Amino acid sequence: MKYTRLTKEQFESLHEEFSRFLASQSITADEWQQLKRNKPHVAEEELDVFSDLIWEATLSKVEYLENWSKSQVYLFSFKERYIKLIAVKINNNSIDLLTNEGIQWLEKNIGADEVEIYEGTKNYAQERKLDLFDYIKEGAIISEGGFYKTLKELL
Repeated sequence: MKYTRLTKEQFESLHEEFSRFLASQSITADEWQQLKRNKPHVAEEELDVFSDLIWEATLSKVEYLENWSKSQVYLFSFKERYIKLIAVKINNNSIDLLTNEGIQWLEKNIGADEVEIYEGTKNYAQERKLDLFDYIKEGAIISEGGFYKTLKELL
């Protein structure tokens, strides 16, 4: 398995896609039930293959990730050959970027001395999708890149 298995909730939300996947494997609904009962290891392998297909399709479309904490924001732009980063650090313990108030404070005070902004570029440590997946496992979320683009314009 290249990534991780989808959660039960993710499988439930992708029920129709999973049914089509099984059909593409020439597995009927009855055969699937029999596989789960009689050959659970084969059923597990099918779940893993489907999970990897979904991750591959999803990660191929991702261009931006964000990782927020109380005092820092990491904004990633995933290019074909490298990753661009904009990092924002708040040097004020009373500000919590995980709240609406903290985000509003940052918008109003982006140029303040308490706000440090860094930019960087790095090559992929492995293939693009695997690096993306590692950042997601570490807590980054997929975004449309709005905040990244806004800060990039300011810089």
